[in-house]
Amino acid sequence: MIITDENQKRVLRGLVKAMQAEREGHTFYKMAAGATEDPKGREVFGRLADEEIAHFEFLRAQYKSLTETGKVDGSALLGTPSDLSGTSPIFSERLRDRIKDAHYEMTALSVAAQLEQDAERHYRAEANVAADPSVKRFFLELAAWEALHYAAITAQQDELKESYWAAGGFAPF
Repeated sequence: MIITDENQKRVLRGLVKAMQAEREGHTFYKMAAGATEDPKGREVFGRLADEEIAHFEFLRAQYKSLTETGKVDGSALLGTPSDLSGTSPIFSERLRDRIKDAHYEMTALSVAAQLEQDAERHYRAEANVAADPSVKRFFLELAAWEALHYAAITAQQDELKESYWAAGGFAPF
């Protein structure tokens, strides 16, 4: 299906916004990987950075294809998301040993959660207005991927929150 000019412009604007967000996510996760002392955190944030740049490249391929042919690039693939399951999906259990001083890591989780939630919302909104089923499909796939990231990050926050608050003396109890 060739996308109409009006619809194509909307999709292209959505792709540009998404590419910018993915590039910013990549930069953030690279910084987070370099700043944490936790080895698992470095590795996971590094993988998340790689996934963000892969999303960027996928979106750029779609943008190029849509502007040149009016069609989605069916050969561009997203790949498979990292397995971020478990009760401590981002950081090792050793982070608890220094939880009182884990300010950077806790802040990184908060920022990451917001980035992932914003990306998921954007992709779902774009999917909801997409006229082309192929466009709808790839936006929904990206939304699902971002939802996995968000779930892992918030699971990690929940797992550490009370210990962090208590160790810092600012728990509400």
